[in-house]
Amino acid sequence: MSSLVTKTGGVVPTSGPSFSRRDMLRFTGMAGVAAAFSSTLAACGGPASTNATGNTTDSITAVIGYGNNQTWDPLQTASAFSMAAILHTYESLVEGDPISREPYAGLAKELPKVDGTSFEIALRDGAKWHDGQPVTADDVVFTFARVLDPKENVLVRTFFVPWLQEVKKVDDKTVEFVLTQPFPYVLKRLQTVKICPKHVFEGGWEAAVSGKVVGSGPYQVTEQAPLSHTKFEKFADYNGPRPAVYKTMLWNSIVEASPRVAKISGAKPAAQIVENIPPANADQLAKDGRTVEFADGGNNLWLMFNTKHAPFDNKLVRQALHHAVDRKKMIEVGLKGKGSEGTSFINPKTSGSQPAANDLGYNPDKARQLLQQAGVSNLVVTLSTTNTTLVADCVNVIKEGWDAIGVQTTLDTQDTKALFSKLDGGFDFQVVATTQNAEQFGNDPDLLVRYYYAGAGVAAKYAQWSGPDHDALIGLLDKAAGETDAGARENTTKQVLDLLADQAVVYPVVFTQLGTAWDPKTISGVRAQGYPGINLNQAKPGGPA
Repeated sequence: MSSLVTKTGGVVPTSGPSFSRRDMLRFTGMAGVAAAFSSTLAACGGPASTNATGNTTDSITAVIGYGNNQTWDPLQTASAFSMAAILHTYESLVEGDPISREPYAGLAKELPKVDGTSFEIALRDGAKWHDGQPVTADDVVFTFARVLDPKENVLVRTFFVPWLQEVKKVDDKTVEFVLTQPFPYVLKRLQTVKICPKHVFEGGWEAAVSGKVVGSGPYQVTEQAPLSHTKFEKFADYNGPRPAVYKTMLWNSIVEASPRVAKISGAKPAAQIVENIPPANADQLAKDGRTVEFADGGNNLWLMFNTKHAPFDNKLVRQALHHAVDRKKMIEVGLKGKGSEGTSFINPKTSGSQPAANDLGYNPDKARQLLQQAGVSNLVVTLSTTNTTLVADCVNVIKEGWDAIGVQTTLDTQDTKALFSKLDGGFDFQVVATTQNAEQFGNDPDLLVRYYYAGAGVAAKYAQWSGPDHDALIGLLDKAAGETDAGARENTTKQVLDLLADQAVVYPVVFTQLGTAWDPKTISGVRAQGYPGINLNQAKPGGPA
């Protein structure tokens, strides 16, 4: 029987006051504004491991380096913990490989043949929700109606409105997708929408925000202890392509690096897999017999400028402050070599990236020239930053570079949740430096740009960027999305990347590799991801103990 553990020991209610999206940061995998969960006395890393040592699929203990106290609404969340868990508990019509995003049938009986502006998807026979009810076409229509509803304005909506007109019921097990135009990334984009049960959530999403999980995936959530742990067990009625490997799973939420690393250290580690491993700990973990891998992806440290706050409304000033940052030093000092320079808006080590025409690399002389050209002198900047270890190590390099060109810089460092609460409240910042990762949702160029710049992305919401250049960017994105010729689409995407580098409103300084460590004696078949979280849907027992 599932339970949601609260401060008082009661269960999370399924109804209550309406939830305001203002109370939630939807555009970062590392923070939420106002936690949806209450606190718990068990917030010190969770219970001890329940996993037996050696070759077993009875149970697994994992550690996630992010909080489990943010929204669990599958269409709203960008929480790293929630999103990783949702990949094990909910299903999309089309699922994808966690690294390549190569599509395969999820809730769909088979991959649809996408041709033109209409196609049908039949549901997998016998699919059930965790409460035993059958999955039907009504659930799919209900889910996508919310995705497209401008009043709901869910996080994933911006990924669909340019090309998806509606989803219609054909019969109890079949739906039809009606497109406004052909779209080259359909099978990848469908992976971002987890189908939700209409009979559970049609009355409101407050329970989902608070941690209620009713999916059709291989695992079901049995316990939520905010800022401590989440427990799962195998869903016996799951009949999809990737059944649960373990009978039970315990995921500890440990944000601090040291205790997180300790869980996977030593001769008998308390956890079998831990993500968000700092590069500085990699060698010692390898000596302990752990497998440690780092992956390139969308994780980046970016600068965001308030374009309504002079002189940051001038692109020359924004470019100058980028040129003043020694990115190689940041990678060496802040990332311990586990990263790459932001020579494009998309990580140059991943597919879909093209170098931008305007190279914003380290050039302090050019930085001074651009400030002079902009008529700016004696500039005083407050750089608002988040307090994660990665950001703290990197922003000192930013301050050093800006001070060196005569820009007096003060660091205003605070908890991630606190900073974005202020931003949601209209904080008149100057410049923000923090990390973000759109690759949690997908890896195609259209998605990676829209996440930041379209709809309610950070460029419009916080940087307050609008006007002809913004309109030109969205126009280019829409043009690329409608191009059926791959070469033409690549050329238009190059124009998008060039415009982003020229404007430098929200732009990466460096891309960071993300590390995952596991005990090969107890687990195999897992891979490091270039975005937060883990995926255990293809895990296997390890070698002999």
